[in-house]
Amino acid sequence: MSTQESAPLTVLFASTVEDPDVWLPELRRRLPADRVLGTDAPADFHDVDVAVVSQPPRGLLGRLPHLRLVQSLWMGVDGLLADPDLPRDVPVARMVDPGMTTQMPEAALAHVLWAHRQLDVYARQQQARRWRPLPQPTIGERTVGVLGLGELGCRTARRLALTGFDVSGWSRRSKALDGVATYHGDDALHTVLAACEVLVVQLSLTPSTRHIVNAELLARLPAGAVLVNLARGEHVVDDDLLAALDAGHLRHAVLDAFMDEPLPPEHPFWGHPRVTVTPHVAAVSTPAGCAPVVAANIARLRRGAPLLHLIDRTLGY
Repeated sequence: MSTQESAPLTVLFASTVEDPDVWLPELRRRLPADRVLGTDAPADFHDVDVAVVSQPPRGLLGRLPHLRLVQSLWMGVDGLLADPDLPRDVPVARMVDPGMTTQMPEAALAHVLWAHRQLDVYARQQQARRWRPLPQPTIGERTVGVLGLGELGCRTARRLALTGFDVSGWSRRSKALDGVATYHGDDALHTVLAACEVLVVQLSLTPSTRHIVNAELLARLPAGAVLVNLARGEHVVDDDLLAALDAGHLRHAVLDAFMDEPLPPEHPFWGHPRVTVTPHVAAVSTPAGCAPVVAANIARLRRGAPLLHLIDRTLGY
């Protein structure tokens, strides 16, 4: 092994939302040969090789002159790419954590089954003390659309199809999935929406997908459809969604991500009878799940091997 391959790297954990007392011990355990620092050690910033980040402090990434890799702890990197201090020539890797790739399809399946069995309707009937059994389609008669066929979207679409739903998936570029009817491009989006009784949003956030769930898209869904957004709050135009719900065009919306988080207490989503709010928990990063991925990428960096899960800045994911 060369001196360069064996030399310790300096790794900086930087987050304004994650607890360093939870993350640093796990990262140090996985990287025993390297120096793993928190942001309370500013004198060492000059030597940082790798920044492990989730919503890092403003301006920090521009103060690391020897930075060789930015490793995100999140799968979505839209916030990171919007950071004006992100160095242009440093590779950025997103997190693909085995735990998250299990959790997200699980969450989607739970919400889609809940909508399929019309439990939102029965909950409202309970509040009204109304006893009214509803006709129940079989699972194979229920059409589900998945917008976004990246790592998580593909896994979600396959999981729903294996459960028995009639699943269509849509992406910007062509994809092929066993058991899933796949579509791509703007024109094909209309085809997916028109037949979609439950719509699951798992898109990456890019300029072209920001506010994609707007009045025009919602109007293309069949009357009585259910929206499940497990991606980013910025995909949804809140006022357009509320209007579609209040007009009765949408039956219900399950929302796990929001424009402002935590969701402000005065926001109408909290008290709306046709909205279910969950606090961005569909898939949660954990030190035990993410640290091995971080360590694997740092090992690759050390020996000059191709890095895992690099993002394409021109695409935004």
